[in-house]
Amino acid sequence: MSRRIIVAIDGPGGAGKSTIARRLASKLGFIYIDTGAMYRAVALWAMRQGVDLSDMLALEQLAIAAIIGLSADPPRVTLNDEDVSEAIRSPEISQAASRVSSVAGVRRALVQKQRQIAENSSVVMEGRDIGTVVFPNADVKIFLDADPEIRASRRLKELETKAPSPSKEEVVRDLNERDQRDRTRAESPLLQAPDAVYFDSSAHSIEEVELGLLKLVRERTSNGKDYQR
Repeated sequence: MSRRIIVAIDGPGGAGKSTIARRLASKLGFIYIDTGAMYRAVALWAMRQGVDLSDMLALEQLAIAAIIGLSADPPRVTLNDEDVSEAIRSPEISQAASRVSSVAGVRRALVQKQRQIAENSSVVMEGRDIGTVVFPNADVKIFLDADPEIRASRRLKELETKAPSPSKEEVVRDLNERDQRDRTRAESPLLQAPDAVYFDSSAHSIEEVELGLLKLVRERTSNGKDYQR
C-alpha cells in the first residue's frame, strides 16, 4: 500500500537547501515546496501595499489572503497569479521576509498552506522550521549547514546577476543578521530537530550532497518502493 513521504530540510540561508531540495524532489518524483519563497511572497506583497512590517495584524491578513503557487520545473513562484520568481529574490525582500516570518500569525497561515500541499502528495519541503514545527513527524529530517564564509560566497554568487550587485561585506552582514533573527525569534526559531541528520555541505559539491541525501532518503523509505508520488 502506498503512503505519503515527507522529507524535511532545515538550515540557515546559503546552506544550499533550495538547490538540494529541488534536485531531491526531481529524482524522487516528489513535489518540491520552497517555504522561504512563500514568506518572501508575503513580504513582497506587504511592501507593495505599503504595509508597515511591524503591523502584525495586517501581515497576518495578507498571509491568509495570499494565493501562492510553487512549481519546480521550471522553478517558478506566483503570487495572486503573478510570476514573482525574480522579484522575491532581492536583498531587500530577503531582509523583509526575515521580519515577516517572525510574526506568529503569518507563520500559522503559511504553515496551514504548507500542510495542505502535502496532504495528497509526497513532498520535499525546505525551510527553517519544517522538522520542528510544520512536520515534526516527517519521515526524513535533514539539517543542512555550511561554514558562514561558504554560505556568504554562495549567496553572493547567486546575487551577482542582479543589479546592483551587493558587496561580499553586505552579504555577510545580511546573513549574520538573518541568522540572529531566525535563531532567536520567539515563534518557531531555527533549530535542528533532535532526530534530524546533520549534514555540513561546506566541503562537498552539489552532486555529492545530492547523492548522500538521496541515499539517506531511500534507506529510510524502503528504497522508495512504497511511497505515493
